[in-house]
Order: sequence, then structure tokens, then C-alpha cells
Amino acid sequence: MNPRPLRFAVVGLGHISQVAVLPAFAHAKTAARLTALVSDDPVKRRVLAERYGVTHTYAYKDFDACLRSGEIDAVYIAVPNSLHRDYAVQAARAGIHILCEKPMAVTAADCRKMIRAAEQHRVQLMIAYRLHFEACNLHTIALLQSGQLGEPRLFHSVFTQQVRSGDIRLNDQLGGGPLYDIGVYCINAARYLFRDEPTEVTALTGHGPDRRFQTVEESAGAILRFSRDRLATFTCSFGATDAAMYEVVGTKGKVRVEPAYEYVGSLKASVTIKGKTRVRVFKPGDQFAPQLIYFSNCVREGRQPEPNGLEGLLDVQIVEALHRSAQRKRTITLRLQAKRIRPDVSQRIYRPPVAKSKGVRTESPTL
Repeated sequence: MNPRPLRFAVVGLGHISQVAVLPAFAHAKTAARLTALVSDDPVKRRVLAERYGVTHTYAYKDFDACLRSGEIDAVYIAVPNSLHRDYAVQAARAGIHILCEKPMAVTAADCRKMIRAAEQHRVQLMIAYRLHFEACNLHTIALLQSGQLGEPRLFHSVFTQQVRSGDIRLNDQLGGGPLYDIGVYCINAARYLFRDEPTEVTALTGHGPDRRFQTVEESAGAILRFSRDRLATFTCSFGATDAAMYEVVGTKGKVRVEPAYEYVGSLKASVTIKGKTRVRVFKPGDQFAPQLIYFSNCVREGRQPEPNGLEGLLDVQIVEALHRSAQRKRTITLRLQAKRIRPDVSQRIYRPPVAKSKGVRTESPTL
């Protein structure tokens, strides 16, 4: 007899929920079921509930009633970054499992509170690192582990986009800024490709003349030193045209992934060894359903998810250190807890792309 699907409430009905999270449940039916919606927008609640056949909807002030209704087993938290801690801790106290969008929180202290709450109330906590289940990135991890490129020595990445004026990601009070929102992808990729944590970081940030960037930086550039003097560098920006790539250079070869971080369309890896380049294109897929499936399996089997609270905490600690480096104009030394389990090809889950759906009182955050 098949186990009952894990019942989810999606908390926050912004752009990412509407274009990716909600449609993903159709590809995760045997593992996860969309049961409730939480938003302060009554139009979103009504239209999306009808679209996805959801009978239980709640305003944010009624979140506790949702948690204690007996209708849900887990929450997918997709509210602004600064609110992740409060909703996660409240869910944990109600015995509800937590799948939370990245970055995990705005401060390391908030991350630790989320971890402690989950441990104390014996619920699973996973951070939504969708690329930990995506074929192109997992293939690149396996390539580096195989030794074909020799020892990985350098990592470089660029992740940029033009963010629409007025978007919440331009509000520092809500945990906005490119380091938190897209720089975290570069940091996480360097960590899972090097299989290590950085020991020191240096950063520069700039606001530029654009009035969009009054409270958050427009761009940031970073250098991360890893053990054996391996270096990772990246640049991220909310004020430049779309770019999403990373390259790892080893002692015998290199690999370039471009696009690297997108959730729509194909990803591509170009591997160069002894002057010969081969290109592999990975077909588009739904990157959100695999998270729902994997997390639901972890809950049912009582095992710790790989992208757990520690994974989220480490990235936030690094972002905080980068901000300190930029403010103090000096290198910051780190002593981070080592993560024992990292993503590998065993975590690959493929589902076909989701169908495009019409947004309800939302627009793309990018121009």
C-alpha cells in the first residue's frame, strides 16, 4: 500500500510560488499534495485555490490556525527573506515540517533559531536548493570527483539580472540585495564543487547612480579562499543584463556551465581537456517537483535532508562575512562547521517542465 502524500501549505503566493512551486505539485502527486494556501491577498487565494483545487486558504494572521488545522503536514515557505525565521519557528512549534526557500534567513542567528526549533520539536527542515537535484550541476560535481580535470583549483562565476524597481529584493528591511538573492547560488556552487568551506573572504560592493539601489548594493564582487589555497571568485548584480555562468579550472582541464542557475530552459556544460572541448546540453525540467519529492521521502523515512539547516546556515554566514568585508574594507577569516554530506548524482530527480500559467496580481521581478 502506497503511503499517503505529504500535505503541504504554500506560504506566500508571489512570483516564484505562482510560476514554479504551485505547478510543481502536479509532478509530485505520489509524494506531495497541495492542501492549503497562505497569503494576505484574497484575490490570489481565491483564484489560485480554484486553479489548483485547494479548499483551505488562510490570511497570514491565521497561519497558526492553518498549522493546527490537521489539514497539513508541511509548509513551503516563500515569503520575503526577513520573514523566514518567524514562519519556520512557528511551524516547528506546531509539529509541521519545513521546506524553506533560500536564503534560509537574513542572519546566522536566525538560521540557528530555525535549526534549534526543528530539532526541539522533531520536525524536518530543508532549504530549497533546487540545483542539488538538477542533472547538469550534479554531472559537474561527478566530473570533478572523477579526477578527469585534475585537482580543481579555481572557480569563477557571474550571476546578474535587471531587477524591477519596487521589487522586494531591493528592500534591505526584507533581506534584499544581490548577495542574498543570487550571490548565494555562486557561494553554494563553489562549496558543493570544491566539497569544502571557505576559510576567508574578501568583498567589494557598489551602489552605482541608479535610484533603485538606495538601501541595497547594486553589485558585489567576492573572493573566497578554500583549503589548499583554492580560490573562488564571483560577481553578482541587480543592475546588469542577464548572465548566469560558472567555470571551474583544474590542473588538467576545465568545465564551464552556462546557463548555470536558471530554472527555465536547458543548462549546458562545456568540458575542455587537452585542448579538446565537448559540450553536453541538459534538457529542461521542473526543478521544484524534485525538491517536493525528495523532502517528502525524507519525512516519511525519518532521515535528514541533504540541503538541511546547516547548508542554509553556512551560506548565510558567508554572506554576512562578505558584507562585513565590504564595510570594513578588509579580509574576513572564517571558521565554519564542515558539512559532512554534500549533493551527488544519487540525488538526481527529473520531471518534465511545468506548463506556463497566468500570474495573479504578480509580475516577474526582473526587467
